[in-house]
Amino acid sequence: MQQDETVLAVGVTEAARRLGLSVRTIATLVRRRQLASRRVGRRRIIPVAALEAFLRMNGRVLARKEDSTIAG
Repeated sequence: MQQDETVLAVGVTEAARRLGLSVRTIATLVRRRQLASRRVGRRRIIPVAALEAFLRMNGRVLARKEDSTIAG
């Protein structure tokens, strides 16, 4: 895929590549509604903003877990 700053959404395979996760993990996150997506015809697309929001949300969750481990 061409690197283009104006890409607003990517397919499941590209989302997996960008996050360093498997396609199966991305599908699970979408199914659990932990990662926003939209169906367009037969294709599922994931907004790039949703990938960024997912990373921000997970960072906060990880920080909380690390804080509780250190405190406890």
